Amino acid sequence: MEDVDDIVREFLVESHENLDQLDRDLVALEGSPGERSLLSGVFRTLHTIKGTSGFLAFGRLERLAHAGENLLAELRDGHREMDGPTTDVLLTVVDRVRDLLRAIEATGGEADVDIADAVACVEALLAGEPASAAAASVAGSVAPPAPAAPPEPVGPSESAVAETAIRVDVDVLDALMRQVGELVLTRNQIVRLAGTGADELARAGQRLDVIASELQEGVMKTRMQPIEHLWSKMPRLVRDLGATCGREVSLDLSGGDTELDRGLLEAVKDPLTHLVRNAVDHGIEPPDERRAAGKPAKGVLSLRAYHAGGMVTIEVADDGRGISPDKVAEKALRTGLRTAAQLAQAAPAELLELLFLPGFSTAEQVTNVSGRGVGMDVVRTKVEAIGGSVDVESTVGAGTVWRLRIPLTLAIMPALTVACGTERYAVPQANLLELVALDERNAVEHVHAAPVYRLRGDLLPLVALSEVLDAGPTRTDAGVIAVVQSDETRFGLLVDHVLDTEEIVVKALSPALKSIGVYAGATVLGDGRVALILDVQGVARRALAAAESEGLLHRTATASTAAEDVAQVLVASIGGGRRVAMPLESVTRLEQVARTAVELVGGREVVQYRGAILPIVRLDRLLGAGWTDGEGPLQVIVHTRSGRSVGLVVEAIVDILDDVAAQHSDVADGGLLGSVVLDGHVTEMLDVRAAILAADPDFFADAAGEHRRATELIGAGR
Repeated sequence: MEDVDDIVREFLVESHENLDQLDRDLVALEGSPGERSLLSGVFRTLHTIKGTSGFLAFGRLERLAHAGENLLAELRDGHREMDGPTTDVLLTVVDRVRDLLRAIEATGGEADVDIADAVACVEALLAGEPASAAAASVAGSVAPPAPAAPPEPVGPSESAVAETAIRVDVDVLDALMRQVGELVLTRNQIVRLAGTGADELARAGQRLDVIASELQEGVMKTRMQPIEHLWSKMPRLVRDLGATCGREVSLDLSGGDTELDRGLLEAVKDPLTHLVRNAVDHGIEPPDERRAAGKPAKGVLSLRAYHAGGMVTIEVADDGRGISPDKVAEKALRTGLRTAAQLAQAAPAELLELLFLPGFSTAEQVTNVSGRGVGMDVVRTKVEAIGGSVDVESTVGAGTVWRLRIPLTLAIMPALTVACGTERYAVPQANLLELVALDERNAVEHVHAAPVYRLRGDLLPLVALSEVLDAGPTRTDAGVIAVVQSDETRFGLLVDHVLDTEEIVVKALSPALKSIGVYAGATVLGDGRVALILDVQGVARRALAAAESEGLLHRTATASTAAEDVAQVLVASIGGGRRVAMPLESVTRLEQVARTAVELVGGREVVQYRGAILPIVRLDRLLGAGWTDGEGPLQVIVHTRSGRSVGLVVEAIVDILDDVAAQHSDVADGGLLGSVVLDGHVTEMLDVRAAILAADPDFFADAAGEHRRATELIGAGR
């Protein structure tokens, strides 16, 4: 492309964008023939291509665009109605224009691209003749018979010029220029102060940090592109696929303004095309089958993009026949991918995960679109390569949803840095759910030799990072569990220490390190040390493969049912060496309130909280523990129900522990439900309802309106 001058390059970039829009508008115009705005837009686009190609002396391109313009003129003037054959001819013109543009890009000229068939089709249609016969006569052959295989549907494609070009809003560039100017000024200030040790150096450093963050954000914005660039290619793709597979499909697109890094946008293009092809060929039934099932003859394929959890989620949903887990299990057994015992223990969601195995396909026959057992494994591999994930949900007879979760960018990402032995590693925040401290009190348990941790009543499979990386023995009596999510699999990553959270700059790995399968990249930390970025999906595949093959993950989940009589309780001290416990599910929030914020309404204590009045009760006074006013903020346990809240004041929050109902003692007193030994201490079970009523007698009453009026009266009387 080095021999193509700037004017031609700009023409190619603009023309490729116009062709994508033409594909979309022509398909939309076929469904709405009377839409004048669509027709006018298509005419203007082709007219622009014709005019510029004439200026640049691309004669064949000018002639082809002129022929298409003649056909569009008849449509615009009302001499012809937009129908299937007319759409086919116009799309053929668009395809030939695209071929010419690629030739110009590759050679600087129109090469040997033949436009005679496309022009003949247009002229035949204008003369009232069948376009297919004219095309066949030009090609020197007859039209293919109706038992013949349909043509391969067209998929999204880009030129090298279009892939390397990007359009940036001028306001974004102006903001970048301002930030660079500020950066230069601050740099000069730091250089001047560096040798003096002045106090201003710290302030200049803070200013530099702010500017660098703004500059980073601005540069990232220049790479962000709306997913509309992918959406624009889908109507043509779905139309061609529907014609090839004998399906009637309506395409519903939403979330086109959702932005994604340009590099990731390109990376997700092929996986998305795979899913669309699969949905049309396998998901949506033929019209007669849909009618027999009581469905409309035309199926619906929905593409939706949206932001969720710091990532971009792309959904490909159809209202087709769905995927039968039993059929998946039958095929897996027949092909030897799973044993009968393994399939018997698998849940329906686990059976659907088999669709991502290499070579797996439920198609009864191979078509030119799909069914060869390649596609879903490629989809997952490519998406995971960019730090994303893929999952599937399906209901037999109702349809299937494929869901891709993609990070916003791969250049810079928030991460948690952890230590394992003497090395440092980064865990992407997108995969991190929570952190749990591990010590002698909450030791690791084992189910069938598989290490697990009881987290809020559920057994969490554990993976020791040192074992995955072969970095020495693993300690299970101390350390930190990083609870992470890989696709739909949640597990605990056991590390030695948690260091910090920071935004890291992702660097590519060498092929040798990448092939290990547990690293997604590398980064340089703030202290200058190099840290490898963990590929959570890869760690899960390596560490949990043996357990999954033996069904241990399923048995681990089943084993948690034995803990149904185990409940999580919040334990708090109330003074005088006494502890109380309350069900964790009844706790809404834990707050700290300044002692000076406590006010009196009548004889009750209240605090202003989140724009309302929060009544509080001190459990030490309520339960006779002996109250002494201390220092520092009050520890308040907030309970909320139907928009009303109360606060229980305690001395300190102790822990969250497991409580077994069968171990309760009847030894109790007023305001208590019994007692139990938790963590080696006699702990009193708080009557939460009685404590709440002591703070707000109307808390459980269905009197939200009276409560609001009372709050207003209290506020007016202050």
